[in-house]
Amino acid sequence: MSGPWKAVDPSRDADDVIDQLCPAIMRLPRAQAGDHGQEYCGVLYTLEDGTYYASHPSPLGDTRVGRVSSEKNCYVPRVVRDVRGQTVPIGDYHSHPWSPSPMTTSRRDRVAATQIYSIRIQFDKACHLQKLVPYMNEARPGELYERRGKSWKLIGLIRPENKANGAITRVDD
Repeated sequence: MSGPWKAVDPSRDADDVIDQLCPAIMRLPRAQAGDHGQEYCGVLYTLEDGTYYASHPSPLGDTRVGRVSSEKNCYVPRVVRDVRGQTVPIGDYHSHPWSPSPMTTSRRDRVAATQIYSIRIQFDKACHLQKLVPYMNEARPGELYERRGKSWKLIGLIRPENKANGAITRVDD
Protein backbone atom coordinates (compact mmCIF):
# COMPACT_ATOMS: atom_id res chain seq x y z
CA MET A 1 0.00 0.00 0.00
CA SER A 2 1.37 3.41 -0.90
CA GLY A 3 0.56 6.99 -0.04
CA PRO A 4 -0.38 9.70 -0.01
CA TRP A 5 -3.52 9.36 -2.13
CA LYS A 6 -3.81 12.56 -4.17
CA ALA A 7 -7.65 12.41 -4.16
CA VAL A 8 -7.64 13.21 -0.41
CA ASP A 9 -6.04 16.42 0.81
CA PRO A 10 -3.74 16.04 3.82
CA SER A 11 -4.73 17.90 6.98
CA ARG A 12 -3.56 18.60 10.49
CA ASP A 13 -7.04 17.42 11.58
CA ALA A 14 -7.63 13.68 11.07
CA ASP A 15 -11.39 14.27 10.76
CA ASP A 16 -10.82 16.49 7.71
CA VAL A 17 -9.09 13.54 6.01
CA ILE A 18 -11.80 11.10 7.15
CA ASP A 19 -14.55 13.37 5.75
CA GLN A 20 -12.95 13.24 2.30
CA LEU A 21 -12.65 9.45 2.10
CA CYS A 22 -16.18 8.43 1.13
CA PRO A 23 -16.70 10.96 -1.68
CA ALA A 24 -13.29 10.03 -3.13
CA ILE A 25 -13.93 6.27 -2.89
CA MET A 26 -17.41 6.56 -4.42
CA ARG A 27 -15.79 7.82 -7.64
CA LEU A 28 -13.92 4.51 -8.01
CA PRO A 29 -15.15 1.61 -10.20
CA ARG A 30 -18.11 -0.34 -8.77
CA ALA A 31 -17.87 1.41 -5.40
CA GLN A 32 -21.66 1.92 -5.39
CA ALA A 33 -22.79 -1.26 -7.15
CA GLY A 34 -24.43 -2.98 -4.17
CA ASP A 35 -24.03 -6.76 -4.01
CA HIS A 36 -22.14 -6.67 -7.33
CA GLY A 37 -19.91 -3.89 -6.06
CA GLN A 38 -16.36 -3.51 -4.92
CA GLU A 39 -15.13 -2.77 -1.41
CA TYR A 40 -12.04 -0.61 -0.95
CA CYS A 41 -9.67 -0.49 2.00
CA GLY A 42 -6.79 1.76 3.05
CA VAL A 43 -4.87 3.28 5.92
CA LEU A 44 -4.86 6.66 7.64
CA TYR A 45 -1.36 7.64 8.67
CA THR A 46 1.05 10.40 9.62
CA LEU A 47 4.73 10.98 9.01
CA GLU A 48 5.02 12.29 12.58
CA ASP A 49 4.83 15.78 11.12
CA GLY A 50 1.41 16.58 12.63
CA THR A 51 -0.29 16.06 9.27
CA TYR A 52 -2.64 13.17 8.45
CA TYR A 53 -2.78 11.37 5.11
CA ALA A 54 -4.78 8.60 3.44
CA SER A 55 -3.10 5.78 1.57
CA HIS A 56 -4.22 4.76 -1.89
CA PRO A 57 -7.25 2.49 -1.56
CA SER A 58 -6.98 -1.15 -2.46
CA PRO A 59 -9.89 -3.10 -3.93
CA LEU A 60 -10.98 -5.98 -1.74
CA GLY A 61 -12.15 -9.41 -2.74
CA ASP A 62 -12.79 -10.70 -6.25
CA THR A 63 -12.52 -7.81 -8.72
CA ARG A 64 -14.10 -9.66 -11.67
CA VAL A 65 -17.22 -7.83 -12.84
CA GLY A 66 -20.38 -9.84 -12.24
CA ARG A 67 -18.79 -12.02 -9.57
CA VAL A 68 -20.86 -11.91 -6.38
CA SER A 69 -19.59 -13.07 -3.01
CA SER A 70 -22.08 -13.98 -0.30
CA GLU A 71 -19.76 -12.32 2.21
CA LYS A 72 -17.53 -9.32 1.58
CA ASN A 73 -14.16 -9.26 3.32
CA CYS A 74 -11.76 -6.56 4.37
CA TYR A 75 -8.12 -7.46 4.85
CA VAL A 76 -6.54 -4.46 6.52
CA PRO A 77 -3.23 -3.32 5.02
CA ARG A 78 -0.45 -3.52 7.60
CA VAL A 79 2.18 -1.45 5.78
CA VAL A 80 2.05 1.95 4.09
CA ARG A 81 4.95 3.18 2.01
CA ASP A 82 5.51 6.89 1.51
CA VAL A 83 8.75 7.97 -0.18
CA ARG A 84 8.85 11.09 1.99
CA GLY A 85 9.53 9.22 5.23
CA GLN A 86 8.61 6.71 7.92
CA THR A 87 4.85 6.19 8.16
CA VAL A 88 2.93 5.81 11.40
CA PRO A 89 -0.48 4.20 10.73
CA ILE A 90 -3.27 5.42 13.00
CA GLY A 91 -6.26 3.66 11.52
CA ASP A 92 -7.79 1.74 8.67
CA TYR A 93 -10.75 2.61 6.48
CA HIS A 94 -13.02 0.56 4.28
CA SER A 95 -16.09 1.03 2.17
CA HIS A 96 -19.17 -1.07 1.48
CA PRO A 97 -20.82 -0.76 -1.95
CA TRP A 98 -24.35 -1.00 -0.51
CA SER A 99 -26.42 1.00 1.97
CA PRO A 100 -27.30 0.89 4.76
CA SER A 101 -24.28 -0.81 6.26
CA PRO A 102 -23.90 0.12 9.92
CA MET A 103 -20.97 -1.28 11.88
CA THR A 104 -23.51 -2.22 14.56
CA THR A 105 -24.61 -5.13 12.33
CA SER A 106 -21.11 -6.11 11.18
CA ARG A 107 -19.58 -8.08 14.05
CA ARG A 108 -16.63 -9.09 11.88
CA ASP A 109 -15.61 -5.42 11.74
CA ARG A 110 -15.70 -5.15 15.54
CA VAL A 111 -14.07 -8.34 16.85
CA ALA A 112 -10.70 -8.04 18.55
CA ALA A 113 -8.96 -10.26 15.98
CA THR A 114 -9.53 -7.65 13.24
CA GLN A 115 -8.32 -4.61 15.21
CA ILE A 116 -4.73 -3.63 14.52
CA TYR A 117 -4.91 0.19 14.66
CA SER A 118 -6.20 2.84 17.06
CA ILE A 119 -9.28 3.55 14.94
CA ARG A 120 -11.35 1.90 12.22
CA ILE A 121 -13.48 3.91 9.79
CA GLN A 122 -16.29 2.28 7.82
CA PHE A 123 -18.70 3.86 5.36
CA ASP A 124 -21.32 2.78 2.85
CA LYS A 125 -22.35 4.12 -0.55
CA ALA A 126 -24.57 6.72 1.17
CA CYS A 127 -21.43 8.03 2.93
CA HIS A 128 -22.76 7.08 6.35
CA LEU A 129 -19.50 7.22 8.35
CA GLN A 130 -18.79 5.23 11.50
CA LYS A 131 -15.67 5.09 13.65
CA LEU A 132 -14.61 2.38 16.06
CA VAL A 133 -12.05 3.17 18.76
CA PRO A 134 -11.31 -0.34 20.07
CA TYR A 135 -8.94 0.46 22.97
CA MET A 136 -7.61 -3.06 22.46
CA ASN A 137 -4.89 -3.09 25.11
CA GLU A 138 -6.85 -1.15 27.69
CA ALA A 139 -9.40 -2.18 30.31
CA ARG A 140 -11.83 0.47 29.10
CA PRO A 141 -14.72 -0.18 26.69
CA GLY A 142 -14.30 0.21 22.95
CA GLU A 143 -16.37 3.05 21.51
CA LEU A 144 -18.45 3.18 18.33
CA TYR A 145 -19.33 6.57 16.84
CA GLU A 146 -21.21 7.83 13.83
CA ARG A 147 -20.50 11.06 12.01
CA ARG A 148 -23.23 13.67 12.35
CA GLY A 149 -22.32 16.85 10.53
CA LYS A 150 -18.84 17.74 11.76
CA SER A 151 -19.15 15.85 15.06
CA TRP A 152 -18.89 12.24 16.22
CA LYS A 153 -21.85 10.87 18.18
CA LEU A 154 -21.26 7.91 20.52
CA ILE A 155 -23.72 5.16 19.54
CA GLY A 156 -22.28 2.05 21.16
CA LEU A 157 -19.79 0.52 23.57
CA ILE A 158 -17.90 -2.76 23.47
CA ARG A 159 -17.35 -3.76 27.07
CA PRO A 160 -13.91 -5.16 27.91
CA GLU A 161 -15.35 -8.66 28.39
CA ASN A 162 -16.92 -8.45 24.91
CA LYS A 163 -13.92 -7.21 22.91
CA ALA A 164 -13.02 -10.70 21.70
CA ASN A 165 -16.47 -11.30 20.18
CA GLY A 166 -17.30 -7.68 19.29
CA ALA A 167 -20.67 -7.65 21.05
CA ILE A 168 -21.92 -4.10 21.21
CA THR A 169 -24.03 -2.34 23.81
CA ARG A 170 -26.04 0.43 22.16
CA VAL A 171 -25.96 3.94 23.61
CA ASP A 172 -29.25 5.74 23.08
CA ASP A 173 -29.67 9.46 22.39
